[in-house]
Amino acid sequence: MQKRVAKVVVVGGGTAGWMSAALIRRVLGHQVAVEVVESETIGIIGVGEATIPPIHHVNAVLGISESEFLRETKGSIKLAIRFEGWRVPGESYFHTFGVPGRNHGFCDFQHFWLRGLGLGQTRSLWEYDLNYLACEAGRFGRPRTQDPYLDVPYAYHFDSGLYGQYLRKICEANGVKRTEGLIAQVLLAPESGHVRTLKLQDGREVDGDLFVDCSGMRGLLIQQKLEVPYEDWSHWLPCDRALAVPTERLPTTLPYTRAIAHDAGWQWQIPLQHRIGNGLVYSSRHISDDEATATLLANLPAPALAEPKLIRFRTGCVRDSWAKNVCAIGLSSGFLEPLESTSIYLIQSAIGRLLKLFPHEGITQALVDEYNAQSRLEYETVRDFIILHYHVNERPDTGFWRDVRHMAVPERLRAKIALFRATGRLFQDPYDIFKDASWLQVLVGQGVLPADYHPIAAGIAPDDLAKVLAEMAATKAKGLDGFMSHDDYLAAAMRAR
Repeated sequence: MQKRVAKVVVVGGGTAGWMSAALIRRVLGHQVAVEVVESETIGIIGVGEATIPPIHHVNAVLGISESEFLRETKGSIKLAIRFEGWRVPGESYFHTFGVPGRNHGFCDFQHFWLRGLGLGQTRSLWEYDLNYLACEAGRFGRPRTQDPYLDVPYAYHFDSGLYGQYLRKICEANGVKRTEGLIAQVLLAPESGHVRTLKLQDGREVDGDLFVDCSGMRGLLIQQKLEVPYEDWSHWLPCDRALAVPTERLPTTLPYTRAIAHDAGWQWQIPLQHRIGNGLVYSSRHISDDEATATLLANLPAPALAEPKLIRFRTGCVRDSWAKNVCAIGLSSGFLEPLESTSIYLIQSAIGRLLKLFPHEGITQALVDEYNAQSRLEYETVRDFIILHYHVNERPDTGFWRDVRHMAVPERLRAKIALFRATGRLFQDPYDIFKDASWLQVLVGQGVLPADYHPIAAGIAPDDLAKVLAEMAATKAKGLDGFMSHDDYLAAAMRAR
């Protein structure tokens, strides 16, 4: 007989812990009790400061207005990531949240654009993307039309420390119990092997029915106590360290993240209202910590506000994110470098998956298996998308970039690249959070141009195609009308109630 889940215990705070507690409490209400066990003596990673558009769903569920969110987190708007020097030094491209052009029936936009290139049209793929045009203009606004063709999907940059504090405030206002203390011992039920009790250093005990492990890379419950194996993916993603440091803000707040390639990794720059988040992700096999620190400090956009913080990591994931009565969420379940700002989304997605499969009347193996299968597919597709950026490069300069260019990649990724290179076709994988437009922008940005295009595109007369493409670009550019500067938009949001 399965035990009804009446109490959820979240181990660890930070973004993962407090987001888990906030959403479980909000969605399930008083059907379950929620308790967060954390210690202020244990630090958090705290560098995940950018996300992707599904964050709007979290805010909507929690009843958070955009103006309140931006005020509480010192946030800014994110329309895209600008990749600088990833194909070759000196070149850049954008991966936006938008969709270039407009797809037609059975033929996606890139086929018309590719044929146009062959006929002499010179517009880049991104000139048909309103998000890109807004990035270049430093502007943002809401479209005045309901036409999805002129939609401007966006996310946020925000201070992760302030975000965790904000979520904690929401949790405590909604009845989530917080227990301060260090966990000294994890006690298992002898008959089932499930976690039964957390024993704190001062002797207090916390019981629960379902435990959410948000203990970070330690994986206190999932890895240390239940001994679920960790699968290492560093042979595909060799970066294993990061240095993070905040700097003073610049006079103008960019509406996008910068990802700047360096000799043995890449540098992020995330513009917030009050500062810029900076960091260098790198492979310790290709560069020393001292060299990495020197590289980061030499390439900061403004004076540093602190000393660089070193973070060691191992890319990969646990074999099973849910084992027994423990569900690992956040860094305890795995780590993928923040190249595409997926860390917070993967937390959000995992909580959503847990809520959809919530074991109200008791934990069953069928629920656990389905959760793990979905989690695995999602992690693998995100992993493959990140590998793509490294593998398809033409940089001649260092051993790091040569190594990732020549490495063997996962078969699913290899086949996807080969299909696009030969035919220009892309197909959405199940549980891939990145749509075809995202793959298109990175593939083209990295220099992969297909050898062929769809016959539907070949059937349009050259003059008609030129007219269609010109009108499409003009319509997208017209979409900027009424947009304000990014900083003016943020100022208006700060005044709103």
